[in-house]
Amino acid sequence: MQMKKWQFWLGVLISILFLWLALRGLHLGDFWSAVQKANYIWLLPGIFVYFVGVWVRAWRWHYLLGPIKKIPTRTMFPITTIGYMGNNIYPARAGEVLRAVILKRREGVPVSASLATIIVERIFDGVVMLAFVFVNLPELAKLTSDSGVVGNIQQAALYGTGIFIGALILFLLAAMFPQRSITIGTWLIERLTPERLHEKLNSIMHKFLDGLAALRSPLNVLMVFLTSVLIWLLETGKYWFVMHAFDFNVSFFALMLMNGIVNLATTIPSAPGYIGTFDAPGIAVLTAYGVSQATAAGYTLVLHVALWFPITLLGAYYMAREGIKWSDSLREETKE
Repeated sequence: MQMKKWQFWLGVLISILFLWLALRGLHLGDFWSAVQKANYIWLLPGIFVYFVGVWVRAWRWHYLLGPIKKIPTRTMFPITTIGYMGNNIYPARAGEVLRAVILKRREGVPVSASLATIIVERIFDGVVMLAFVFVNLPELAKLTSDSGVVGNIQQAALYGTGIFIGALILFLLAAMFPQRSITIGTWLIERLTPERLHEKLNSIMHKFLDGLAALRSPLNVLMVFLTSVLIWLLETGKYWFVMHAFDFNVSFFALMLMNGIVNLATTIPSAPGYIGTFDAPGIAVLTAYGVSQATAAGYTLVLHVALWFPITLLGAYYMAREGIKWSDSLREETKE
């Protein structure tokens, strides 16, 4: 995937900073002991629950794309896993573009329309993650006095809420008033871009607005929101199963809080695979709950690998089965 070098190295530096925050003061002997003593059989039900969540994600995407084209969930699932794989090994969440391009290849759905539905997914994911944090505000209030990274999460969550809710309102308005959106968009394109790009940008805008069609129904909005809640509860279920492999116990709500915080933190630019930005907040949350740093680090590392490796492997398999590799010809398909 093409990416400016400074962006890549900035991500690497941020990952190094977060890893330093995560591992400073860690006794490696205690950490290694916690990893060795873990009962890894608990990863199996965790991985199963996680893949159920990925299937639900594929269903949600199928639902959002319904007004454009009815595509079965069984078709969407492999493409969804390829997107995960792309996010895990390429920088800048390039897997989102990758799955939009593959969907265009297989089903003829314009990339702009697909990306609109993908952005909607991410907005709803962000809203649910923030809900997980706010549901646990009473617990959070107990942790903020001496909890490192977690100490500033309440303020960060407030800012994040404003951003995600604002984006959601903007997209809902664009979906409900497409003609007005086209008028405003055309006005902006004509005044802010070179004339030679007007026709192309207007075409992209129309296809993008087509991708928001599912949001024109309040029932659809509710369905997407509830599906998003289910997805993230299933992912928290994986956190819960993996916890049983280690010698500590916190409530499911504490793991919801951890899930919300680490996934919000992974929106920060980092090295591929969310190295550091996943780990530091996760360890901080658990140590704030009284879990030893060594156990918290061992658990978070194993959880990170369990979240990363199976879906990346499956996505790579599906991509190989499709006979697809990221190349100049594939990049050209992102251009409409």
